[in-house]
Formats: sequence, C-alpha cells, structure tokens
Amino acid sequence: MNLISKEVMHVGEMASGAALTVPVYRIKGKQRGPDVYIQANMHGAEVQGNAVIFQLLEQLKTLELNGSITLVPYANPVACNHKNGEYTLGRFDPITGVNWNRMYHFDENIIEPFAQAYLTESAVEIERAFKALMLEQISQKLNHNIYGLTTGQRIAFQLQRLAHQADIVLDLHTGPISSKHLYCPEYAQVSAKYFDIPHVLFIPNGFDGALDEATFCPWWCLQLKFAELGRDFPITKTDANQGKDAVIKESFTVELGSQEQIDLDVAHDDALGILSYLQYQGVINSHDYHPKVMIRYSCMLENYKALYSPMGGMVDYLAEFGQPLSAGEPLARILRMDNYGDGDPLHYISLDHSVIPILHFASASVNQGTELYKVFSKYSVL
Repeated sequence: MNLISKEVMHVGEMASGAALTVPVYRIKGKQRGPDVYIQANMHGAEVQGNAVIFQLLEQLKTLELNGSITLVPYANPVACNHKNGEYTLGRFDPITGVNWNRMYHFDENIIEPFAQAYLTESAVEIERAFKALMLEQISQKLNHNIYGLTTGQRIAFQLQRLAHQADIVLDLHTGPISSKHLYCPEYAQVSAKYFDIPHVLFIPNGFDGALDEATFCPWWCLQLKFAELGRDFPITKTDANQGKDAVIKESFTVELGSQEQIDLDVAHDDALGILSYLQYQGVINSHDYHPKVMIRYSCMLENYKALYSPMGGMVDYLAEFGQPLSAGEPLARILRMDNYGDGDPLHYISLDHSVIPILHFASASVNQGTELYKVFSKYSVL
C-alpha cells in the first residue's frame, strides 16, 4: 500500500483575510522514474477532473510506482466558488477578465544563453540546470515583483512551480458541452495513442499562456536550439533514448467531456486511460493497462475552427459529437419565433466541407456572433 501524503498550499487571501488554499496530494515510488504532475479544476465549472483525481488516487494506492506523482484537485479556489445562481462562472478572473488558464509564464529569452552554456554537458546535467532555471524564474515572479501580482497570476505561478518539478504534466479540463479530446504537442504524437481519447489536437511550439504550453514549450525550444548548435537532445520517448538518463518532457491538456457535471463511473474509465499512458512512460510497474482499440482522429490546432452564429435565436444542436459530418449536413437549426407567420422561423446551419464536431455552446439561447461549435475542419486518422 502506497503512502499518500497531503498538504494544503496557501495561494492567496480574500478581502476578509480568509486564506485561499489548494489541496496537494503526493505519492512517491520506491524506484527512480519520471515525476508526474496532474491538476484539475483551473476553470470553475470544469469539475470532472476532480473525480478523475479521486479515481486515480484510489488506483495508485496499490500500484508499484517509479518516480513520483503529485495531484492537485480544486486547483483554483476562486473559480471553484464563483457562482451565479445555479451556474459556476469561473472561466475568467472576474476582476481582470483574463482567462484563468492564460496566466502562466515563459520567457523564451532564457533559451539561447542556456543552450550555449550547456552545449557539451550531459543530458542529466542539462535537465537539472534547466529545471532549476525555470523554478528560479517562477520564484522571482512570486517573491521579487515590486509591483505585485494579480490574484490569478499568484495562483498560476504557484501551480506552475509544482508543474516545473515534473517530467509529465496533465492539466484536466472540460468543454461546455463536449466530447473528450486531447491537446498534444506535435512532437509527442506517439504518446497520444496511449490515452483513451478519440480526438487529438496537435499543438505547435507557441506559447499563449496555458499550463501545457508553459511546461512543454521551454523544453521544445531548448531542443530546437540545441539542434541548431549541432546537439541532439530528445525530449520524448524514442528508441534512441530508453536508458536511465533519458529526458522525457511531455505536457497535455486533457479535455474530459462537459462542464458542470461529474460522473464517477466515467471518471474511473478516464483514470484507466491515464494509467495506460503512465504505464507506457514507465511511471507504474504494471502490464494491466492498455489503451482501448478505437478510431482516433487528429487535427492541427490551426484547423480547429470555431463556428459563430450568423443570427440570434434559439439553437437546436443537431450534429453528433466526434463523428465526421458530411458537407451540407446541418450542424444546428435556429428557431426565430419572431419570424413566425411573416417569415422563415427555422434556419439550418451547415458547412460546405466535412468536419468533426467536438463541442458546442452550453446554452440554446444565442446572440448573433455567439460561438456555436468548435470543429476539426481538416482531420486525419491517427
């Protein structure tokens, strides 16, 4: 039986002086191996990840581990408690209006001088020193910023400090009304097949403030800079880097379905899919976890398109998630009762090319210009 330790991390204070805290669970294996960081519920309504962390903890109690696993449910205590009536709003900081998952830090200016200084060092020394550099940058942000930080930045940087200590980072999210999908860095395409997720978005090496980018972009940029300088520095699992000193650096945003709901049985299946990936990476000593046989569709991030409503009205969402929709087939129809009797009350929305619908807006009531769907506009079988 593995020992699961718990601490409470102080991430801020409310106007009343009450502490904002986040629970942090840790499990340490007996053997050396990759360190893993998993967090959930950075956005307030995206609660299924907490159920997945519960199911992971239940499984991990009895599994033989290599390395360590850190799990953080309720990662954002402000967003978790940002209610308006029966709805949880917490996608944006209510004070600044910034998306909670766009406040992490990466300064690309650190890459070139570091690569020049460590060009001939061992992979182990490079990994140790670069990790220390990123942690020092976060420490400077947290402790030595004379102008202070926003509430969201203070929470994000403390979570990022935990994530930078890991080799593998999983940020658990959900969509509004959504199918399961995975945001995966382009260099980690092989790893995507070990999750039980049928839709994969491949992300380029561009930082836009999200946690997955903040933890894979630095290593990817370093790998590319080393390549420019004639040094091979692989950061994903290949036949060439299977030894003890292999450097594995992978980060994913795992979208677990729809917001504002949890399902513990589905969460159990989601946990098994994550364990399949962790087994592949050598984090758990087991042969019991295997990815499900399924058709997996992939799409480049640039081809992940939002469809906006051409008019206001009441939307009947028609398209089935996750399956190719032929050109001309309707995604939705919009009801305009104000046109009844002297106009057309029903308007069908379709596209002139095949797409795969991934998620849609949570409400049936939309203004003109509201995002109706997000779709894979160009896709292939992974």
